[in-house]
Amino acid sequence: MTNPQQTPSQGTGRVAAVTGGAQGIGLAIARDLYRAGYSVAIGDLDSAAASAAAESLGSRAAGFALDVSKSDSFETFLTDAAEQLGAIDILVNNAGVMWVGKFDEEPERALRSQLEVNLMGTIHGVKLAAPVMRARGRGQIINIASAASLLTTPGEATYAATKHGVFGYLKAVREELKSSGVIINVIMPAVVDTKLAVGTSTGVAKILQPEDVAQAVMRVIGRSKFEVTIPGYVAPLNRFINILPRPVREWAFGAMVPNQVEDTDNEARVEYEAQFKKNEN
Repeated sequence: MTNPQQTPSQGTGRVAAVTGGAQGIGLAIARDLYRAGYSVAIGDLDSAAASAAAESLGSRAAGFALDVSKSDSFETFLTDAAEQLGAIDILVNNAGVMWVGKFDEEPERALRSQLEVNLMGTIHGVKLAAPVMRARGRGQIINIASAASLLTTPGEATYAATKHGVFGYLKAVREELKSSGVIINVIMPAVVDTKLAVGTSTGVAKILQPEDVAQAVMRVIGRSKFEVTIPGYVAPLNRFINILPRPVREWAFGAMVPNQVEDTDNEARVEYEAQFKKNEN
């Protein structure tokens, strides 16, 4: 769904790049950007899916192979996208993976994948795109993190660590980029109906759709607002709860936040989490 505040003329002649853009949240973001008039570069580990997604959008979109965990792959993606579509005005760091379960049962591959994709992938994107944007005096990097950047999330220990890390990294970088013309935003949704979150519990919040996140992205374009949570009450409620005495704070978080160790449908996640067992020694 196109955001009514973002008309096609606003994106005309501008270029956006979306990581993990072949499906789910990334594809929803790419679709809304395209409808708003942007040329869109879709990067994805599945290059065939990236090309198919781009073709489904139209002639102003192009798909590229991208492994965000590797700096050289990310650099090639940004370079090729700029050569084909033009200088990148907006980078959306969206690619992510998640393993769910007890912290001491997490496979080594899952641990490394989450660190390399969620945290290092975001860092690679910022380090590569921000200096180029700064030299031009303008640009925007929109980062899709998670409400797990703020909340206590049993069963998602490493995933939460990566999202806390993304949040902390972006806070520091944003300070360094003050007055540079480069805008940094971080969007932190609750559970979204995607393959990444299949089988997980939403707690007290209702499950979100990829389009909800895409609309949040469209709303922050050109805006310096740094933190955006979906639903919007998550950030202020988190701040309020954190000033409460510890027993009350722990009770409140326990009532609000799902315990993914106890509440996840593990059978539903078998297919998704098979990626973490490939070539496991």
